[in-house]
Amino acid sequence: MPDTSDYKIATADTLTLLLHNQHALGAAIEEITKWLSENGVGSVAAHAMSAMEALDANAQAITDSILRIRQS
Repeated sequence: MPDTSDYKIATADTLTLLLHNQHALGAAIEEITKWLSENGVGSVAAHAMSAMEALDANAQAITDSILRIRQS
């Protein structure tokens, strides 16, 4: 039977990559939101800001999970 620590490492590494993707998506949404605000589309920008808030909250939960997996 494979070592469970190998699975934990693989899981944590995968979650870390997903977290990096999440940060990249957040940065892209932030740039789009800035452009929308500057070009008079404030209502759409507000929706984009809501999406960014969800990304931030989920990123923290993913970070916490990664730390728990790496410490176990």
